[in-house]
Amino acid sequence: MTKKEDLCAVKPSTTVDEALQILVESRITGFPVINDDCKLVGVVSDYDLLALDSISGLSRGSGWVDTSLFPEVDRTWKTFNEIQHLLSKANGKVVDDVMTPSPLVVHETTNLEDAVRLLLETKFRRLPVVDEAGKLVGIITRGNMVRAALQIKHASEN
Repeated sequence: MTKKEDLCAVKPSTTVDEALQILVESRITGFPVINDDCKLVGVVSDYDLLALDSISGLSRGSGWVDTSLFPEVDRTWKTFNEIQHLLSKANGKVVDDVMTPSPLVVHETTNLEDAVRLLLETKFRRLPVVDEAGKLVGIITRGNMVRAALQIKHASEN
């Protein structure tokens, strides 16, 4: 588990632009959303930030979805421009507009096997870890699981 003090977390009032900047700079794909009392109120991912309902019109009739076997020669440039257009429309939006509220969580007393099972069954990348009051304690990610499995494997080999 990555402990709360080592995590990037945002508030519901964080702008989408700020959240995207944190994702890029921290090289992560999402983070928990907490209120002023450190209580978990949601999670937000890179997908959530880019798939804003108000700007999702690209999949409806604008050529965003490419169903041909070979994309057009200049498709990469068009995609880049479309993403820039998406980002410009995100101005003024806040994390509260796009986060997943009341996410699936594990408690700090949940055993590792159950947490792994939840990650595998749900195909989520991360699960917030909360205490009995619902305050964020940390986050458990697929990466944490892979590292733990590798450590166990190395320990059993020695």
